[in-house]
Amino acid sequence: MHLRPQVKSPRRRRGQALVLAALSFLVLALMVALSFNLSHALREKVSLQQHSDSMAYSMAVMEARALNYYAVSNRSIAATYVAMNSMHAYMAAASVTGEMMRKSQTNYYIIMAMEFAQCGCWSCFKHCIHGLQALKIAGKYGKAGKNYDNKVKDLDKNFTDTMKGLDRMVDFIHASQAMVHTRTMQALRDGKSYGLNKLTEYNAPGASTLNASVGGMNVNEFNCSVDGMAGCTGSVGNSDAKARAKVMTEVAMASRSDWPANRGLMMDYPAHLHPSFLEELGNDIPGEGINSPLPFTHKGTAKTGTGSGSEGKSISASEQGLMFNQWKDGIGIPLRYSATVTSEGNNGSHSPGGAHTGQHPFEGVNAKALTSCTAGGNCFMKFRANDDADRDFGQPRTYSYVTKQFRVGNKPKAPWELNSSGTVKFSNGDTNATLKLAADEGAGLSKAIVYYHRLGAGGWREPPNLFAPYWRAKLHPFTQRQASELLSAAGNSDAAQLVTSAPGLSL
Repeated sequence: MHLRPQVKSPRRRRGQALVLAALSFLVLALMVALSFNLSHALREKVSLQQHSDSMAYSMAVMEARALNYYAVSNRSIAATYVAMNSMHAYMAAASVTGEMMRKSQTNYYIIMAMEFAQCGCWSCFKHCIHGLQALKIAGKYGKAGKNYDNKVKDLDKNFTDTMKGLDRMVDFIHASQAMVHTRTMQALRDGKSYGLNKLTEYNAPGASTLNASVGGMNVNEFNCSVDGMAGCTGSVGNSDAKARAKVMTEVAMASRSDWPANRGLMMDYPAHLHPSFLEELGNDIPGEGINSPLPFTHKGTAKTGTGSGSEGKSISASEQGLMFNQWKDGIGIPLRYSATVTSEGNNGSHSPGGAHTGQHPFEGVNAKALTSCTAGGNCFMKFRANDDADRDFGQPRTYSYVTKQFRVGNKPKAPWELNSSGTVKFSNGDTNATLKLAADEGAGLSKAIVYYHRLGAGGWREPPNLFAPYWRAKLHPFTQRQASELLSAAGNSDAAQLVTSAPGLSL
C-alpha cells in the first residue's frame, strides 16, 4: 500500500495571511464608514442647498408682494387725485351758474337800452314798456345770480374739508407703503423675520441664519428698485422729485373719465347742469325769448398741474362758454361766462368771488423728497428704471448664503463617524497618518430675481413699473461676478477666488 507524505505549511506564511486578512477587514470597515459619512454629507448638502434655494425664493416672493402692493396703492393714490379732479369739476360747474345768470343780466341791460331807443314816438310806446320789463328781468337775473353764488358758497367749506381729507388719505396710503418697505427690508436683512425662520426649522435644522453682509446686499437691491429711496449703490441715481411728480400727475390725468376731463358734452352744450336751472335761466325768469348758452362753445375741464406743466403743484377746474339772450325786439351779444376753482400751496383761488369762502390748500403731488415724506408730502413709490441689462433693467435680486455643520460629533447619534472628531489616526513606528471620515461645514448659496411680466400676449413688452401688480419671483442662475461678490461678502474668500479663476463655471 502506497502512502502519500504530508507536508505542513510554515507558521510564517500562516501569520502573513492573518495580517492581510485583518488589514482587509480594517480597510473594508473604513470604506463602509467613509461611505456612510459621504452619504450623510451629500444628504446634508442637498438639504442645505434646498434650504438656501427656498430662502432666496421666499425673500423674492416677499419682495414681489411688496412691489405689487406699491402698484395697487399707487393706483389708489392716482384714484384719489382723480377724485380731487372730480370735486373741482363739480365745484366749477356749480360756480358757473351764478355767472350765467349775471351775463344774462348784462344782456338784458343791453336789450333794455335797445327797447328804450325805439320808444321815441307815440306809436312806439310799447318799446318803453318792454324796456321797463327788460330792466325788471335783468334785476331778476341779478338776484338769481347772487342766490346761486350763496348756494355754492354754502358748499365751499364742505368742498375744502373733502379736499383736505383726500389730501391726508394720500399721505396715509404712502405711510402704509413706507411701513411695508421697512418691514420687507428687515426680512431681507436678517432672513428670519415674519416667518422666514420657520424655513430653517423645517428644511435644515441647525443651519445658520442669513449672512449679515448678504442681507445687506438684499436690502441694497430692494432700495435700488424704488426711485428716490436712499441706500442704493451700484445702480442709477435718484431722479428729481419734480420728475417723479410728473409721472403720478400724468397717470392721474390719464385715469380721468370724460366728466372731469372734458365733460363729455354733446355739441359742447352744458347739459350736465340741472334741468331746473336751465329752465329757470331760459324760461322762468324771462318768460319768453331765446335765453341759452350757445352750442359748441361750452368747455369744461379739471386737471392736476399748473398751466401746461404736469408737476402736480395744483388742482384746478374751469368752466366757460358764451351766453346768448334775445327778447322781444332786443338782442344781446354773446357774453363769455367762466368759473375757476383752484387748490394749491398758496391757498388756491375761486371765481366768481361771490361763491368763495375760506381757502383751498393742496400740498401738491410728490411735494417732498421720498425720505422726507413721513409727515406729509403726498409721495408715492416709483420704479427706478435702469437700461443696463447686467442690472436686469433695475429688477431686484435676492441672495442667500447659509452654512451648516455637517459633522454630528456625537458617536451614539452618528456611529459612522466612529468618534467625536470623525477622524482615524494610524501609527507605524515613526510614521503617522490621519484619515478624516466626516466633513466639517458646508455652505449653500442661491439667487432669485423679482421680475415684471404682465399677463397676456405681448406682456413682456411692457416695461417694469409700479402701477400694475404683475411682479413675480423665480430662482435665477448666478453670473460669475455675482457669485464672486456674494462669496466675498460672506467671507468665503477661497471659494470666491475659485469662482473667479474658473470662467464658464455653471452656477
